[in-house]
Amino acid sequence: MPEITPVPRPDQQARLAVAAALSTSVRGDSFGTLNDVASWLAACQGVAPAAPLQRTRVIVFAGAHGIATRTFEDVGLSAFAPESDAEQLTELAEGAGPAHTMARRTGASIHVVECAPSGAIDVEPAMSTEEFDAAFMLGQTTADAEIDAGADLLIPAELGVGGTTVAAVLMGNFTATEPVVIVGPGSGTTDAMWKTKVTVIRDAMFRIRNLDGIEVIKAASSPSFAALVGFMCQAAARRTPMLIDGPLTATAAVYAEKLAPGVKHWLYAASATTEPSHIKALELLKLQPLLELRMRAGQGLAALSAVPLIDAAVELAGDELAVLAAAESNESQTPATEYEA
Repeated sequence: MPEITPVPRPDQQARLAVAAALSTSVRGDSFGTLNDVASWLAACQGVAPAAPLQRTRVIVFAGAHGIATRTFEDVGLSAFAPESDAEQLTELAEGAGPAHTMARRTGASIHVVECAPSGAIDVEPAMSTEEFDAAFMLGQTTADAEIDAGADLLIPAELGVGGTTVAAVLMGNFTATEPVVIVGPGSGTTDAMWKTKVTVIRDAMFRIRNLDGIEVIKAASSPSFAALVGFMCQAAARRTPMLIDGPLTATAAVYAEKLAPGVKHWLYAASATTEPSHIKALELLKLQPLLELRMRAGQGLAALSAVPLIDAAVELAGDELAVLAAAESNESQTPATEYEA
């Protein structure tokens, strides 16, 4: 098992300083949820107010899920064919596709990390112990490299057909939720695809019914999922804020929190989907999504959509705190007026 560094808590004094200052101003108090964003980022940076973000990076962990090829009565479980993984990878490599479009709009950049494929988790383990260790450490070293290069906001993301099915299996196991309850619409499945998905989830959950923690990850996730978990554990240990969006990244956050308590404090949920696994993961993490976009595109697209609001929250809070500080300074410098009786 790779070494996991203990996760520190964000600076609560910085959080409270921003929150308290904004709450004393009628205008500042009117910023609503953006105040929470500004306070969270101040805590992560350890300064009040938070400094503007300089380098937002999307890290896409890409890997084929073995269950994407599974069928039931000759019907698959996704509207996307497994071959679309390679097509989307090529698109990302060429700087094309929705994620790059959104990244350009927000000033972010994207790095793709290719991971090994997984086994079909309804009939075989996702990976061996050696493969898990390698994937987890790949996530850790990727986090270190990005942070060392100056990243101050990280967006862990994923690419791989069948990701919502993996998330359903893992969260179904974690919360003891029945397959027919934890299954979601995925990438737009038909009734026949839904049946296939439920069958795969049921069989995979049965295989891991007596497992826990890392053993569940090895048996029923994928190397790309293990890399996501390692990435989040290390980024949190390095005191770097993260923005998450999809069901699989939220599920990875749940398992990262289990392995390294405190990871959740370094996370902000950008958006939510209608996937039951996603909803349950955010509830466990006690994260309230900033947006309700219901985007299922993956690749960090929903998180990228939230970046302009993160930037705005930082600037609004900084400006308001500067105004409040100036007003306080003027009051303290105003000489008292003496009156003769």
